[in-house]
Amino acid sequence: GREAADLARGLIRDALEGAHMLFITAGMGGGTGTGAAPVIAKIAREMGILTVAVVTRPFDFEGSKRMSNAEQGLAELEANVDSLIVVLNEKLLEVYGDDISQKEAFGKANDVLKNATGGIAEIINVPGLINADFEDVKSVMGEPGKAMMGTAMASGPDRARLAAEQAVVCPLLDGVDLSGAKGVLVNITADDSLRLGETREAMNAIRAYASPEANIIFGTVNDPTMGDSLRVTVLATGLSGKAEKAAPELTVIRTGTDNVPLRPQGYGGHAGADPYQSPAIWRSGRGAPSAHVNALMQSGMDEVEIPAFLRKQAD
Repeated sequence: GREAADLARGLIRDALEGAHMLFITAGMGGGTGTGAAPVIAKIAREMGILTVAVVTRPFDFEGSKRMSNAEQGLAELEANVDSLIVVLNEKLLEVYGDDISQKEAFGKANDVLKNATGGIAEIINVPGLINADFEDVKSVMGEPGKAMMGTAMASGPDRARLAAEQAVVCPLLDGVDLSGAKGVLVNITADDSLRLGETREAMNAIRAYASPEANIIFGTVNDPTMGDSLRVTVLATGLSGKAEKAAPELTVIRTGTDNVPLRPQGYGGHAGADPYQSPAIWRSGRGAPSAHVNALMQSGMDEVEIPAFLRKQAD
């Protein structure tokens, strides 16, 4: 893969001429994607093209050699793209179980790519009442490192908050925490019924997950075909910086129950929403998910609406 891409550098450069943004999608661990993707990304970077990679990491059962190749390729790819989204194949088994068909399982992984490209295309191409455009995308995605791209729809009286929360929850990606994000772009799509208070609810739900220092940009799009539904699209970048942040110190108070492990109560997932259809993101310590669960409870969120995946991480 690498040798073929190196030999075709001129052809690749010609094919990319005039492009403003490039999506690279590949399966990591083998020869073609692992070898060629970083070469293509480097050429695009030299040409000043905004480049996003959406790639898969192998199943554990594919062996340590393939996993090692994938990790090496991911490291090289991350160094040459503006943003990197990694789909974990192993999570397909954990999330959907052993009985899911291969076709359906890989379709779930492909949804991550579809949501990423479709969500960004909507932000760039569809004019909004509060407009987020390519320059906003470029500003947010210019933050180097791992990224998430999530989208979700909801309807009913609590649609704004539910859509926002589901847009940032996806166990197929390498983590689910926005607290390390340096840039966050939010786009809200609805018909004329969108209330200003709903925009506030959606943004407050996103802010409960995001770092206080994050650069947050939002836009709204009017789409008469949405009916009672509301869609929230979230793009978060610069997530590699999360590992550099120290976890806050905890104060231990002795109460006579020192041998009982401290943890928040368990909460079930929201029965009416599918948290697995929309991407969201990157690895953090146990403290961050717990803080997010507490923040959601304090904002008035019912126990049954706490996403089950966040509850597991908080535990």
